[in-house]
Amino acid sequence: MLIDSHCHLEYKGLVEDQQAVLARARAAGVGGFLSISTRQREWGQVIGTAEREADVWASVGIHPHEADAHADMGEAALLEIAANPRVIAIGETGLDYYYDHSDRETQQALFRQHIAVARETGLPLIVHTRDAEDDTARIMTEEMERGAYPALIHCFTASADFARIVLDLGLTISLSGIVTFKNAKDLQAIAAEVPEDRLLVETDAPFLAPVPNRGKVCEPAFVADTARFLAELRGVSPEALAETTTRNFQRLFAKAAL
Repeated sequence: MLIDSHCHLEYKGLVEDQQAVLARARAAGVGGFLSISTRQREWGQVIGTAEREADVWASVGIHPHEADAHADMGEAALLEIAANPRVIAIGETGLDYYYDHSDRETQQALFRQHIAVARETGLPLIVHTRDAEDDTARIMTEEMERGAYPALIHCFTASADFARIVLDLGLTISLSGIVTFKNAKDLQAIAAEVPEDRLLVETDAPFLAPVPNRGKVCEPAFVADTARFLAELRGVSPEALAETTTRNFQRLFAKAAL
């Protein structure tokens, strides 16, 4: 059994035919889905799907693109919604300096709020970082010194140096279909060396469809393609890779009942 540890089931491309999307994934051997929110108005939607589908769980948070629109949200709103039994993670949150859709200081402040909620609740923090390695590493290190919290870097595409930093902090690395791309040689080298107990797989559906599905709307079913590629890259069987990543998901997302 595989787990898609990061998908957006409420996004255009998936939500219109959500039942069929889930059915195709289950037929491909996917036995669990973590549905991610990126803004406050999505929280009710992702929780609603998780309440309806026993193998779907929800994460609540604010994407850095949306930071300006949520600058005054505060930690209390996250803490309240995180108590829902179907919410098993905080995020996605983090920093995105590639698009700079929100003020960088606002992104950083909101990122620290999410970390504080992850620390208080014990729920894993799902971190997005793009073109912001230095500030992401600095903030996560500073906050870890104030008190430990569980976290993962989702859709990892950063440098080997950043990988070493986050692994030293005790974080998990999640790999998306990007690792299957022909031009992703540096990422593939990192993926081959991620410790077995720190590895997850994801789709980030409806984005980033892996080979051999590039150009299509990405679906959670495609996590099986990424997992097969990773298994070959790491020299293990697809069954072993599935077992490892599912075990890692269960350990990190302890609130999820598999």
